[in-house]
Amino acid sequence: MTPTAQQPEFTIGIEEEYLLVDPDSGDLRAMPQPMLSDLHDALGKQVSREFLNRQIEVGTEVCATVEDARADLGHLRRTVQRIAGQYGLAPIAASCHPWEDWADQDRTDKPRYAKLDDDLGAVARRMLIGGMHVHVGIADPDTRIAVMNRLTPWLPVLLALSASSPFWQGRDTGLASWRLSVFDGMPRTGLPPRFPDWDAFETATGTFVDLGVMEDTSKIWWDLRPSHAFPTLEVRICDVSPKLEDTLTLAALVQGLARTIWRGLAEDVPLPDPLIVKENRWRAQRYGVAEGLIVGHPAAIVPTADIVDDMLKSMAADTAALDSSRTAARARDIVAQGSSAIRQRSVRQTEVARGASEIEALRSVVQSLIAEFSTTA
Repeated sequence: MTPTAQQPEFTIGIEEEYLLVDPDSGDLRAMPQPMLSDLHDALGKQVSREFLNRQIEVGTEVCATVEDARADLGHLRRTVQRIAGQYGLAPIAASCHPWEDWADQDRTDKPRYAKLDDDLGAVARRMLIGGMHVHVGIADPDTRIAVMNRLTPWLPVLLALSASSPFWQGRDTGLASWRLSVFDGMPRTGLPPRFPDWDAFETATGTFVDLGVMEDTSKIWWDLRPSHAFPTLEVRICDVSPKLEDTLTLAALVQGLARTIWRGLAEDVPLPDPLIVKENRWRAQRYGVAEGLIVGHPAAIVPTADIVDDMLKSMAADTAALDSSRTAARARDIVAQGSSAIRQRSVRQTEVARGASEIEALRSVVQSLIAEFSTTA
């Protein structure tokens, strides 16, 4: 089978996971059941609990444009913030809490999560992390796989731009995205394999289902996957972004890349060696936007700013067609100013220089995350 020539819709949907904290101390707090009821009354199926009861997830409806997503996700963020405030809580959109210990958290009482706990043990219980997922609508299965193969080399760029998890259990990890280190403890994670077509994907993943290793492909947690529930490609590599505008920029990049790649499917474009893509994933996880990635023939380490600039130029016609040029172009600002990981470290360093203790400095980090969620929602 071959990809269809019919243009996909390239609709988008965004999912974000938030942590709930005490707005004064910054400590994690569990969500009371009445709060969940209030959230469901206000947002319906667009909000749900996560594996740990200090987490919630929101998801937009299917959006034709990034501006539609802005309206929907902005409403979701404002509503979560408002209702959480009524219960003395505040949401933060960062992929790791700076000091809380996963071993001290309680699992959400739900059959699905009980089974996950039973299947994966401490690997699942350690998931005190939050991510951001972007779905792009591509109805034809073979086209979905073809775009996935060519989108995979861009995943490290998206990770670098989104990195928001430098701290773990009260320590600076030295990584821009510690979340990925935690998540990689799960089975069936990491970069997706390359498949020649949809039938090959179904054959490979169907083996796991037939053997009872997993119930369905929703238990494949690659950085990029065909969604189990929707006719979409789901980009899962990103840390969640404290600022709404950064989330929208990443969504615009994913949507623009998918359209650009689709237009070039007929061209015989060589793909990077998977070893280089894997190394770039590590470099993005470790350094964020600071140290560049390996690209080109012959290979060289190229600054992230140059990579992002070339990427934006290559998909300029597509972001224009999708009415997302300005939002996508903010990627240059993220590189220049630094992702959330850099901002968090700056807050901590400033407070320590003023004489604050380590925990006091990290509490200031959480206060900055609360403020970023508020001012951008």
